[in-house]
Amino acid sequence: MTDPDRYSIDAARAAAERDELGDWVADFLASPGSDNGALAAALIDRFRWWLGPVQVPLDLLNRLAGPAGEPVLVPVDEDYWRDDVEELGEKVTEGWEPPPVIASYHDGELFLEDGNHRVEGVRRSGADRTWAVIGFDTAEERDSFRVPSAT
Repeated sequence: MTDPDRYSIDAARAAAERDELGDWVADFLASPGSDNGALAAALIDRFRWWLGPVQVPLDLLNRLAGPAGEPVLVPVDEDYWRDDVEELGEKVTEGWEPPPVIASYHDGELFLEDGNHRVEGVRRSGADRTWAVIGFDTAEERDSFRVPSAT
């Protein structure tokens, strides 16, 4: 399996079927390109229960960073986005499926932990949903979670 296949939606789905989705998240976040082993450790330490991949509406993801006028916690100037965001949008338009984003569930809301650039690329492609793997504090939250409709 090539690295793109290793972090694909199908690979995440297979990990979920083996009950190894948390391991997949940790491996994905620590992989070259993501290079975020510290985030992987923090998320795996905090969230023991994972769900996914599931398609979620973009407008329900509370994003850490993004362009002004979008639902983000910290709006950033367009100049601060890496050049590849536009390219990501074009690739999605052409049929490429980016790896699932990593989100967490708190108090009935979804928070984007990893994937700000992928979400922005998906948004720029005109799509309104993206694939996500979601971490939960409890098995009960995970088991009762239903993907909400877009607002």
